[in-house]
Amino acid sequence: MVFRYFGYGSNMDMRSLRAKGVRPLASERAVLRGWRLRFNVRHFFRHEGGVGNIEPSGEPGDAVWGVLHECEDEHLALLDAAEAYGQGYDRIEVTVAAASEEQCAITYVGMPSFLDDACRPTQRYMNIVLQGAETADLDTAYVDALREYPLHEKQPVPPFVAPPGAYPEYTAEALLGQPLYTALAGAVFDMSGARPQHAFLRGYFGGKDMTLFHLQRMDGSDGSETLADIAHGRLSPRQRHYLNEYLHEYNAEYVYVGRYIYD
Repeated sequence: MVFRYFGYGSNMDMRSLRAKGVRPLASERAVLRGWRLRFNVRHFFRHEGGVGNIEPSGEPGDAVWGVLHECEDEHLALLDAAEAYGQGYDRIEVTVAAASEEQCAITYVGMPSFLDDACRPTQRYMNIVLQGAETADLDTAYVDALREYPLHEKQPVPPFVAPPGAYPEYTAEALLGQPLYTALAGAVFDMSGARPQHAFLRGYFGGKDMTLFHLQRMDGSDGSETLADIAHGRLSPRQRHYLNEYLHEYNAEYVYVGRYIYD
């Protein structure tokens, strides 16, 4: 069985979608009338600003352009996980106009507790949105408006330094036995005391090294990054900078508890 999914943000981009494990059977551009695009869903990590959302406007001239994907039923759980269904986003049904006819599809809208109208998208996130929009050949004026959208301004951070002291080392097997621990770029963090908004991530990140997960969500990723690249330090300066930003965010949200060994 299959279902139709309307992606209007980063999930217009096929590389972004494949990084989440979703490989559509078919995709075509589509438009949702009477709605407007926003970027007011707060990312779980503050330095990532806001991510895509749609809101009904009641104005027939308003429209959200996106990509209508035909997906296998097994991919619904992957989309739900990627969109933090029930936590950051709700899943609804909409009717979109595709090339051939109107189609009923699912899509995701921001949950009220995660909305912040002061949020702006990062350049990384907007680059992915634009890649998807341009590849799908969306309405030219719509894409031009995306290019002009105000962006989130990041604050520079120094290289991450682990806190002093003797800390244990963890392998992948050892980390698997710690469901409230997660690892990133050689550092292990305890998520048990994280703020309530991160409750979902404890189930998603817990017991795992998330370095590859983050690398494959960079706007320049082609999905070819491997654990061997991480273990042997085969990362570009831009990749290292991206991970360093996340190390500071992990350290702010969680508690550093040790080093992760890539065996």
